[in-house]
Amino acid sequence: MITTLRSGTAALALLLATPALAQDAASDSEDGVVRLGTIFLKVFGLSDDDANSVVASELSVGGKVATSILDTPASVSVITEKEMKQRDAGTTEEVLQYTAGVHTDYYGTDDRNDYFLIRGFQATTYRDGLTLGSMRGVREEPLAYERVEVFRGTNSTLFGVGDPGGSVNFVTRQPRFEPTAETTLSFGSFGRKEASFDFGNEVPGASNLAFRFTGKVKDSALDYAHSNDDETFLMAGVTWQPTDNTQLSFIVDYLDRDGTPNSGGYPLDREYDRGEFFGEPDFNYHEMDRTSATLLLTHDFGGGLSLRGNLRYSDLTDDYGYIYLYDFAGRTGTSISRYYFGSDSSAEELIGNAILQYDTTFGSVASSTLAGVEFREATAKSASFYGLATPIDLSNPVYSGAPSSLAYYARTETDYSTRSLFVTQNLSFNERLIATFGLRRDFLDLTSINLFPATPVVSTGEFAETSGRAALTYKVTDEISVYASYVESVAPPAIGVEPERGEQYEIGAKYAPEGMNALFSAAIYDLSKQNVTIAVVQPDGTITRETIGESRVRGFDLEARVEVNEALSLIGSYSYMDTEVVRGIVRGVVMDGKSFATAPNHIASVWANYTMADALPAGDVTVGLGLRYVGAYYFDAANTRKSSDALLVDASLAMDLGNSAAVELSVSNLFDEQHVVGSGTADYYNPGREIGLTLRKTW
Repeated sequence: MITTLRSGTAALALLLATPALAQDAASDSEDGVVRLGTIFLKVFGLSDDDANSVVASELSVGGKVATSILDTPASVSVITEKEMKQRDAGTTEEVLQYTAGVHTDYYGTDDRNDYFLIRGFQATTYRDGLTLGSMRGVREEPLAYERVEVFRGTNSTLFGVGDPGGSVNFVTRQPRFEPTAETTLSFGSFGRKEASFDFGNEVPGASNLAFRFTGKVKDSALDYAHSNDDETFLMAGVTWQPTDNTQLSFIVDYLDRDGTPNSGGYPLDREYDRGEFFGEPDFNYHEMDRTSATLLLTHDFGGGLSLRGNLRYSDLTDDYGYIYLYDFAGRTGTSISRYYFGSDSSAEELIGNAILQYDTTFGSVASSTLAGVEFREATAKSASFYGLATPIDLSNPVYSGAPSSLAYYARTETDYSTRSLFVTQNLSFNERLIATFGLRRDFLDLTSINLFPATPVVSTGEFAETSGRAALTYKVTDEISVYASYVESVAPPAIGVEPERGEQYEIGAKYAPEGMNALFSAAIYDLSKQNVTIAVVQPDGTITRETIGESRVRGFDLEARVEVNEALSLIGSYSYMDTEVVRGIVRGVVMDGKSFATAPNHIASVWANYTMADALPAGDVTVGLGLRYVGAYYFDAANTRKSSDALLVDASLAMDLGNSAAVELSVSNLFDEQHVVGSGTADYYNPGREIGLTLRKTW
C-alpha cells in the first residue's frame, strides 16, 4: 500500500505542478475571490457539445449529481459522440477501450456480451441514470447514445444496487430544437455492409415540438469462419417544450441482433489461426431483440425548485446456443471433446424515478438538496441446457451438426421488485469548499421459481440495504479542484446469498485550464469488496459461482482529454492496479494472497487526432493514431496461467469531399497482433485487424 500511494502521490504532484506554478493573479476574479463553478443541475441537461468536442465539462447521469465534472468528487470519464466517431467505435468495448481503469474484451471471440471490468471488478450499466437491470447482458448500440459516462469505483448511493467496480451510464440521443441530418454508408472487413441515418429538427409549424429518427442496418460476419454479426436498430423520439420551464421527451427504440456467440474456442497446445472455427455451423447461434420506451421529464418550478422524472419500459428475448472445446494441458492426440451450452431467456422491466432538487443560499453558503424515489418491477425467465457434444478431430475437422436433443438442467422464473429512497446534499462554503453527503435505502423483494422439477419450488428473499457517501471538494483556483471521498456499494443480491458489499476511499485532483478546452484528472484509491462470488469452471466443464470472501484493489488512475488547438486533440490514460484476494477458498483451495483474474497491473492508452486544414481542394484531412497497452494478467482465480502483455495500434484517416461529405477509413489492430486474452477449457484470442470505410454526409 505504501508503494502504491507513493507512486500515485508522485504522479499527482507531477500532474499539478506545472499549471500550479504557472498560475497567477489573473485567474482570480476582479474582486480577488476565486469563483466556484456552479454545483447545481441544469434543468434541461447538458450544455456540452458532444458532437463537436472530445472534452466534456459536465455530467448527466439522470440528474443525480452536480453537472460540473470539476466539482464532482469522483473519478469520471465522458466519451463523447465526436470521440466515438473518430475511433469508429461500434461496440461498448470499443467505446471504453481508451478510458482509464477499464479492461475490455478479455473474452475475445466470445461475442455474447460486452465484456469490461473497471478497477478489477465488474461494473453495472445504466441508461439515463436508470439501471439496465434485466437488460444488462445486451450488447448496446453506440449510435443510440450521444455520450457514455464512466464512474470509476463503487457508488450505490447514486445509482442503487450495483457492482463495486463502477458504473457506465449511456445517455440517450434526444430530439433537439435544431436541425440534425446525417447518413453513412460503410463497408469493411468480414463482408461488413452497413448503413445508418440520424435526422431531427423542430416539427414544422409547431415551435414547441421536436422530432428525431435514428437507425442502422448491418450485414456482417466476424473474424472467424461460419460467423454472423447482423443488426437492425431503429429509434424515434419527440420532445415537447410547452414553456421555457418544462420539457418532456418520449423515445422508442428497437434493437435486433442476429449473431454468433463464439467460435468454440481454440485448442490450448499452440497458437491457431483465429479464423478457424471449432463449434458447429448449424448450432452456434445468438438471436436477441429488445424494445424500449422511455419518458424523460424536466420542470423548473422557480425559486430554486426543480423536478426530473424518468420512466422506461423494456421487453427482451435473448436466445443462444453454442458448442465449445473442452481441452486440457497435456492432451495427447488430435481428438478434442466438446460440450454444448445455451439458454433461452426473456425479460420485461418497468423502472422509473422522480427527483426533486432545491437550490438556495444562506449568506456565503450555497446549498443544493436532491431527494428522490425510484422503483423497479421486472420479470425474467430462462431455460438453460448443457451436455456432451460430439468430439472434433483437429487434423481433419468434420462438423457433425446440432445436438439431436438438448439436456435442460434449469428452468427458472424470477420476479424483482425494488423501492428506493435517496438524498444528496451539496454545501458550498465561500465558493471554495464543497461538502457532499448522500444516503440511499433500497428495499428489494425477490421471488424465484424453479420450474425444473415436476412440482415447482418457490423461493423468496427480502433485502433492505443502505449505502452512504461522503466527500469534500476544495477549489484551489477556478481551474483546479482536489477532493477526498468515501463511498459504499451493494451488488444486486441473490436469494440465499449474502449481498456483495464494497467500500472505497479515494483522493483525487482535476485541472481544467482556462483558455484551453481540456481536462486532466488523477485519483488514488483503496477499493474493497466483501462476500465476493466468482464464476469457476468445474472439472466437468460446468460453470458455477463460488464465494471466495474478500478482495481488495489499490491503485491510481491518470487521464487527460485535451483539445490543444483547432487541429490537434489528445486522449491519454494510465492506470495501475494492485489486486489481492484477502481471504477466500475456491474448490477447497485457499486463495489468500492471489491476484484477481483478468486484472492487469498496468493499462495505458493514447489517441491523437490531427487535422490538416484545406489539405485537399475539397477541404481538410484528419489523421488519427491510437496505442493501447494491456499488461499481463492471470486467466484464473488460482493464478496458474498468465497472459502476455500486449500493445495494439489503431488508426484512422478522414478526408473532406466538399458539400459536407467525407470519406473515413478506420483500422483497428493495425498490425493484426494476436494473443490469448482468455483461457479455460479453450483459448480465446483478441479481435484481429478490422478495416472499415465510411462515406458520411451531413446537412
